[in-house]
Amino acid sequence: MRNRLFSIKPMSALREDSQESEHSLKRTLGPVDLTLLGIGAIIGAGLFVRTAAAAAEHAGPAVTISYIVAAIGCAFAGLCYAEFASSIPVAGSAYTYSYATLGEFVAWIIGWDLILEYAFGAATVAIAWSEYLNKLLHHWGWQIPYQFSHSPFEISPDGISGIANLPALVILFLVTLLLIRGTQESAVVNGIIVMIKVSIVLLFIGFGWSYINPMNHTPMVPEPSVITSHLGTEVHFGGLLGILGGAGVVFFAFIGFDAVSTAAQEAKNPARDMPIGILASLAVCTVLYILFSYVLTGIAPYTDFRVAGKEASVAYAIMNFMPGFEPLALLITIAILAGFSSVILVMLLGQTRVFFSMSRDGLVPKIFSDLHPRFRTPYQSNLVFFAFVGLFAGFIPGSVAGDMTSIGTLFAFVLVCAGVWIMRVKNPEMPRGFRTPMVPLIPILGMLVCAAMIFGLGLENWLRLGVWLLIGFVIYFSYSIKHSRLNQ
Repeated sequence: MRNRLFSIKPMSALREDSQESEHSLKRTLGPVDLTLLGIGAIIGAGLFVRTAAAAAEHAGPAVTISYIVAAIGCAFAGLCYAEFASSIPVAGSAYTYSYATLGEFVAWIIGWDLILEYAFGAATVAIAWSEYLNKLLHHWGWQIPYQFSHSPFEISPDGISGIANLPALVILFLVTLLLIRGTQESAVVNGIIVMIKVSIVLLFIGFGWSYINPMNHTPMVPEPSVITSHLGTEVHFGGLLGILGGAGVVFFAFIGFDAVSTAAQEAKNPARDMPIGILASLAVCTVLYILFSYVLTGIAPYTDFRVAGKEASVAYAIMNFMPGFEPLALLITIAILAGFSSVILVMLLGQTRVFFSMSRDGLVPKIFSDLHPRFRTPYQSNLVFFAFVGLFAGFIPGSVAGDMTSIGTLFAFVLVCAGVWIMRVKNPEMPRGFRTPMVPLIPILGMLVCAAMIFGLGLENWLRLGVWLLIGFVIYFSYSIKHSRLNQ
């Protein structure tokens, strides 16, 4: 049994999987496409929603420092991802890398864990899309009733209970149809949206800088305390724990550069293009994030984001603290809606590509690797994940889905960093298009920083992760281990 659990997929099999054929994904993406794909996934709900949430309930103005901590962890993990993605150009991201280094059981754990990243991530962004759509409609005098734009676990100040988040389901369905149509078409749409939302972020930073109130940044790091979150749980606010907790929350904003690695099998020249796409998208977004968070918490007091400015926080800050820029709030809201759509696109793309690889390995049913006869996309997988993600987007609060996304991704990053170190020891002669510098120092630092952010997310999220992994164990031992191609 132990040999079966930790059997490693040989490099020859991985190279065979990467060869293009009528049963493989089409290689259509270049370095610019991959960089824009990464930026498309990174700039979205994390920036426009999670920044305010982290400031309100964890770090206050020190959310800027939280972004720096998260960026450091992502930089270490990104260097490790770049080595793997250039060496093992197969769809599946961290799942595939783990299969080649740590064995089948660990690969299953990380593949199952990646559902937390991509599926819950897509759900979180779809919920945020719904919030900003309501903000836009409110500007024109319309409003989607509260009960049809919020989950059953949410209650309005007027005592109205949510039923289902219908706008979130609509955007998920439209993006799913686009993904079924084709990856290249999806990449073109994503590229256009990226240009729009990067422009909007730059406009907000540029115009908002002169409206920064220094008092809102005093003190930059609030005194440590314990407060009650909007979900009724106690959380650490301020001080070091507040910064780490904030880093765990805003870490969601960096999720996306690793989604580039899920498209490795669709890259034209993965050895060259994958490191460029991963590291370039991460570098661009880190600079924008630090500036954005500094401006947002400087314009509006972080305490406002606990109540009045909790939803659509960027539009709230502009409308209430930047007189004369009301049209910018409308423009930003429209751009954010487009930007969220591209994030959902990349998240759903990443999820289906992970399960595409798992299905070809026999760990999940064949439906997840069946390709459309004309578009050569995993269309049935897209439809299954629309239904799955829709359950979370329609029926749970965005903050819960966001924290689950962060902890799942951090756990994946820890395993990827470990995998690079192990691979250097076990298979030093393997051709590598990109080599992570200073191994094992960089992987060790990556594991430590990501583990610190997991610690900052608190006991409640650790327990959710534990329950999720237990469900995965049941599926693996009841189905996957019996159908594994490698073990057969």
